[in-house]
Amino acid sequence: MKPISFKRHRFPADVIRQAVWLYFRFTLSIRDVEELLAQRGIEVSRETVRCWVIKFGPLIAANLRRRRQPPTGRWHLDEMYVRIGGRKMWLWRAVDDEGEVLDVLVQKRRNKAVALKLLRRLLRNPGVHPETITTDKLASYGAAVRELGLKGVHRPGGMQANNRAENSHLPIRRREWKQQKFKSQGSAQRFLSTHAAVYNTFNLQEHLIRRSTLRTFRAAAHRAWAEATAAA
Repeated sequence: MKPISFKRHRFPADVIRQAVWLYFRFTLSIRDVEELLAQRGIEVSRETVRCWVIKFGPLIAANLRRRRQPPTGRWHLDEMYVRIGGRKMWLWRAVDDEGEVLDVLVQKRRNKAVALKLLRRLLRNPGVHPETITTDKLASYGAAVRELGLKGVHRPGGMQANNRAENSHLPIRRREWKQQKFKSQGSAQRFLSTHAAVYNTFNLQEHLIRRSTLRTFRAAAHRAWAEATAAA
């Protein structure tokens, strides 16, 4: 895990960490984060918060990904459309059966080439091999798994069979609405990749565990965040 340098910034590292955490952890806009900091007596401009998010978000996400345990081999793949700069684009996502976001791709096409690209990125994850790959009935998935020799683990089905992936789109839809749509393909990819790492860390599935277990998991998530944002 690589320590993060907060040098040459006017505000303390703790303020920067808090701003980035608020933005990616909750469905907040840059303006919301600015006002929350102002309520605590910290006067920061929206542009400063935006620069912190762009600079430190990917660094923190990379550290969070390095310390995560390997996901399960039961994958769910799905794609949804998003409007970026007035153009219809496709957000391809892969999650495991526990809701862990495995990868995110923002692409212009909805075809075999993109399905192959997503699967190859997943297969490069060390120590993880698919036990099952559940998708919708899009023919691109079938062509991609055949080319990669994974037809035996492919489970094509409808929305109900792939409900895990369908439900995982909901946080993204909320963020898309809050941000008044994504502004460019590159910024959407950068934001969603960082958001996925933070989401995985703090997605504790509270409705499935006891309160005492939740406290333990929540403390572990905050320790992971503290380690990922440790200053150099």
